[in-house]
Amino acid sequence: MNLNENTILITGGSSGIGFEMAKQFLVANNKVIITGRNMEKLEKAKQKLGNVEIIQSDISKPDSIKKLYAQVSKEYPKLNILINNAGIMSTINLQDHKLPAHELTKEIDINVNGTIWMNDTFLPLLKKNKNAATVTVSSGLAFVPLPISPIYCASKAALHSYTLSLRAQLKNTDVKAFELAPPATETELLADFDEEDMKGTTMMTVQAMVADFMKGLSNNKYEICPGQSSQLRFMSRFFPNFILKQLSKTVDRMHKS
Repeated sequence: MNLNENTILITGGSSGIGFEMAKQFLVANNKVIITGRNMEKLEKAKQKLGNVEIIQSDISKPDSIKKLYAQVSKEYPKLNILINNAGIMSTINLQDHKLPAHELTKEIDINVNGTIWMNDTFLPLLKKNKNAATVTVSSGLAFVPLPISPIYCASKAALHSYTLSLRAQLKNTDVKAFELAPPATETELLADFDEEDMKGTTMMTVQAMVADFMKGLSNNKYEICPGQSSQLRFMSRFFPNFILKQLSKTVDRMHKS
């Protein structure tokens, strides 16, 4: 992939991984558009990033995606890279039975449904342009779950499987389908997690993680697993019971609290 002079749309771009992606793509001389649900956060991101375009959009709502597509296809018809980065992560005790149905599955609505709807809507535009790609941001936890975040991990496993199928179905086109599976990264996503939950985890800086992503993208590495993600993928294949047992230790603390 050529990482210069592209037009790139990043969902969830006002903070964390999406923000750092926007920052590094801007340095590489690209037109970057970031979206998010919170306009105030988008405006603050623009102040920090400078020459970035912002559009308020909620990927958990198909009508919002259609509105986003109408604006982007009109104002940025050369869009050739879509990065599906927006996502949420929660700890959920499956024995509590306190969450309403929509709260229990909201990680599916945003992480999975949003990515599928975005790709379905934007692929026709991507197909028209050169050096085109769609990127799924999954997680190292797509390969083995952290049981205190069961819905999040299930959503990322679903995205991994979906992206494999998407890549196979796009083989007769010029659109590449990449997957980025970040490890535990120093972002707001993990801000609410207890230190005990993160014990034994080596946190990766968002700058280093995105730099690895950019390198993998430029080398057409379709499955990019920075840091401990590569270890999780390896362990899930060869020592699945062991690694699941290790990641399940936090459940005991959850049930005691």
